[in-house]
Amino acid sequence: MLSEDKYGNPLHDRPPEVTAVRIPAGDVTLSADLAIPSDPRAIVAFAHGSGSGRHSTRNRYVAETLNRYHFATLLADLLTEEEEVIDMRTRHLRFDIPMLANRLIDIAAWLQSEPRTKHLKIGWFGASTGAGAALIAAARRPENIMAVVSRGGRPDLAGDYLPEVIAPVLLIVGENDFEVLKLNKSALARLNPNGRSRLDIVPNATHLFEEPGTLEAAALLAAQWFQTHSGPLEEEV
Repeated sequence: MLSEDKYGNPLHDRPPEVTAVRIPAGDVTLSADLAIPSDPRAIVAFAHGSGSGRHSTRNRYVAETLNRYHFATLLADLLTEEEEVIDMRTRHLRFDIPMLANRLIDIAAWLQSEPRTKHLKIGWFGASTGAGAALIAAARRPENIMAVVSRGGRPDLAGDYLPEVIAPVLLIVGENDFEVLKLNKSALARLNPNGRSRLDIVPNATHLFEEPGTLEAAALLAAQWFQTHSGPLEEEV
């Protein structure tokens, strides 16, 4: 069953079924939730921020919005349960950006081999430190990557990989997230200099987009960005 948003885009009224999957990544196996609507444009894989995972209420809200806009979604824990126990004590693994990027690359490889998703282009949605890992993954393995979105992210953590990112990147930052906004402006200047990337500032929002309406605004910006860079739905061709 379909409705429309204010721009006339068809929306799914019922969420797709969520399937628990296990993804090999190096010498570990990651837990993930896969949701595929009946007619997906593409799939968006989430790169969670420090101390977060597939149960993040904010990222699940964004994923549900993307599902309505005909995008499949994958929310994966980037750390195993054992690693999470260690990280709660040391807070080291959550900031190991190269390791997290390697796991994202393994997730992309799994998506490209999994029968249910191998025909779909991939988008990365990164939050906080996960945005830096997503940008590194997009730079190192650009094949089949349609676009990247960062919400309240730390793209600066991608370092020298920033100019190597080919995919168009949308940086979404809260108006009142002053330090992160400054970091995002600097990162934007280093991203693909052909004008394919953009910074959008959400009014009244702080780092976690907890203010009324701000997370909804960020989710809609992400949906529109992926929609722009994924091409039309098959029935629209």
